[in-house]
Amino acid sequence: MNISQAAKASGLSPKTIRYYERIELIGAASRGDNGYRDYDEEDLDILRFVQRARATGFSVEECRQLLSLYRDTERHSSEVKVLVQEKLERVEAQIQELLQMRDTLQDLVERCPGDEQAQCAIIDKLAEQS
Repeated sequence: MNISQAAKASGLSPKTIRYYERIELIGAASRGDNGYRDYDEEDLDILRFVQRARATGFSVEECRQLLSLYRDTERHSSEVKVLVQEKLERVEAQIQELLQMRDTLQDLVERCPGDEQAQCAIIDKLAEQS
């Protein structure tokens, strides 16, 4: 199948597939007699795997690690679990940071009357020297 068909079947755009090939996240597709990329079911499995991993929040480099483990029939599930556990811990930390950011923004919004005056509690707080 051509790149457009592979893109549709995998949930990735053709541009993304070409990018993943260029950075060697995935192997280059074979080429047909016409010079166009030609994807088979194994290629689609890899593309779908990467799409799901990226949609789950894994970076390109983390996807490299996951793909390496995916391809390694001698892998131990503990290796996969450690990688995903580390990602989960980073996500939990990001959530905490975002919650703190939300609380700060909420506080700033509550301090500002939002009227026609130039005085603004938000600007004052952001300009405050610690």
